[in-house]
Amino acid sequence: MDSEKVVNMVPKLKMNKSFITFGIVLVLLVILALDAFVIVNAGQRGIVLQLGAVRPVVLTEGLHFKIPFIQSVIPVDVRVQKSQSDQTAASKDLQIVTTTVAVNFHLEPNQVNSLYQSVGLSYGERIVDPAIGEAVKAITAQYTAEELISKRSEVSAKIKETLSSKLATYYMILDEINITEFKFSVEFNNAIEQKQIAEQQALKANLDLQRIEIEAKQKIEQAKAEAESLRLQKQEVTPELVKLREIEAEMKAIEKWDGKLPNVTGGAVPFIDVNNGQ
Repeated sequence: MDSEKVVNMVPKLKMNKSFITFGIVLVLLVILALDAFVIVNAGQRGIVLQLGAVRPVVLTEGLHFKIPFIQSVIPVDVRVQKSQSDQTAASKDLQIVTTTVAVNFHLEPNQVNSLYQSVGLSYGERIVDPAIGEAVKAITAQYTAEELISKRSEVSAKIKETLSSKLATYYMILDEINITEFKFSVEFNNAIEQKQIAEQQALKANLDLQRIEIEAKQKIEQAKAEAESLRLQKQEVTPELVKLREIEAEMKAIEKWDGKLPNVTGGAVPFIDVNNGQ
């Protein structure tokens, strides 16, 4: 009886083993199927590694097939990234300059595999930040402290050009650079303030001098005009005009006389010939 049970159990055990084997195979197939596809998200590119080696192909956004367990995909962000740092440099006249530099950049989408192969994913700390410092120091040293203030846009453009060239070597594109105001030592700021005050005072003195010179010239011209007027008047005076003016003066005196003789004390009385008047 026992032997019959054993004989009947053998087919069941074989059937169970078949189901288990089928289940294992099915699970492996599912795993292989899931590992055979990869999705690259928007704003990213995929770097393909095959047994640790970087493949020359770069995966774009979307669904892609890869060889399970042999190939792997590393997603890399190719959108605009920002790096901001405080920089200290020396000007041409050896003044210490500090400023804050903010940089916007992005990776070349079709060259992310080359970047990964040469630098890795720590490109911000290894490439971008040092390049910013080098560019700021190199350009700042070409200008005096005062020129850094007066030619700020020119300085910023040169720093951008230098930094763009450095980043391009590592397959990165510089989008924009923003530099805050250059800051100097307290002593230098005081010196600049005193210089500005002196320049303002000199400008005021120069303006006052110009005003005085203009007023003096105006007075000279006015005196010349008056002298010329007198000269012309003298040229117009003739003996006849003098006689006419004397007669006019006598006529005005007669018009003002009230008919009374002047009171004279201790002197001769004026004589009026009445008969001649008749």
